[in-house]
Amino acid sequence: MRFADLLGFAWQVVLGYRSRTLLILLAMGIGVAAVVTVTSLGEGARLYVVRQFGSLGANLVIVLPGRSETSGSMPGVLIGKTPRDLTIDDALALKRSHAIRRFAPLIVGAGDVRSGARRRETPVLGSTAELMDIRSMELASGRFLPAGDPRHSQPVCVIGTKVANELFGTRQALGDWIRIGDRRFRIIGILAAQGESLGFNTDEIVVVPLAAAQALFNTESLFRILVEAKSRDQILDAKADVEEIIRLRHEGEKDITVITQDAVLATFDRILRALTLTVGGIAAISLAVAGILIMNVMLIAVTQRKREIGLLKALGATGRQIQMAFFTEAALLALGGAAVGVAAGEFGNSIISQVYPAIPFEAPWWALVAAPVTAILTGISFTVAPARRAAMLDPVQALSRR
Repeated sequence: MRFADLLGFAWQVVLGYRSRTLLILLAMGIGVAAVVTVTSLGEGARLYVVRQFGSLGANLVIVLPGRSETSGSMPGVLIGKTPRDLTIDDALALKRSHAIRRFAPLIVGAGDVRSGARRRETPVLGSTAELMDIRSMELASGRFLPAGDPRHSQPVCVIGTKVANELFGTRQALGDWIRIGDRRFRIIGILAAQGESLGFNTDEIVVVPLAAAQALFNTESLFRILVEAKSRDQILDAKADVEEIIRLRHEGEKDITVITQDAVLATFDRILRALTLTVGGIAAISLAVAGILIMNVMLIAVTQRKREIGLLKALGATGRQIQMAFFTEAALLALGGAAVGVAAGEFGNSIISQVYPAIPFEAPWWALVAAPVTAILTGISFTVAPARRAAMLDPVQALSRR
């Protein structure tokens, strides 16, 4: 029996038992679709984190007050004492490092921003002119904060596009004045729309000079310092320099946490990859359930098709050829179920992407390959017992239905 004959025979059987075929296609399709969809969720989360950290800027080193090792918690949370503040002088001391290109001290708070009768609560960032380059920000119009000594400020600000639209509507915001708390600031720039970055929407912020933010929020402490290394190869050197410079300024105490963009990204990447593989493996269990269904259906088929099997053996078909006929039929059913599952999974991804457009839901290539291959191997593996049973049938007994 040639392969073309086996394929034609299996195709006729698949079409002849439509209810059974649809049932197996549904079971296999659900299993494959579950794997594709679940791995898409995990891969989408991983890509989202990668893109969010990528939008922070290149060669980034972040300096935070407090050490995470102190209490095993987030940096800045210590047991029994308050972490030493990071100050402007600490930031300015980083100029001594030859591995650092630029740095931007940062203060973050919430302010009541008003223009005429319109007002809104919005995040207010205090920083320097270097923040724009470090964070790869773009301007829609105007200019960014003026360069100069961060200990001295001017009453100027840069606002996000959403803030400009809500406070000024169709009026020209550039050059106008807004009031934040009890202070007035002239708008010298409007940021281009960039959306969220790590849950922080740059379209809804107001950026003011660092000294102005200190006066506005009555604080000398920096929220963090963003540092840009001169190159990717010098990131570790920049980190070491920051730790040493701040240690010397803080009386020999290692009371800061310095994290690199690559280190954080690599950690998230490992966690989310492991999560994707684990959840995908759990979803793949449904393929084993579908394989058991195929085995049960094939066992029933052996009983229902005894005369057919007996006739084939009477015409000269060997036991091996009977087995191959069953394997070919199982492979067709599994391949059809895999195709249905991949299509259903991609359709589900498209629906989820419309609900959450910011997250790139897309199945990894290995899932699109592994799910159909696993479905086919599972279908054939669970057909071994029924195929052997069919191959061992005596043709005379099969034709007599005994």
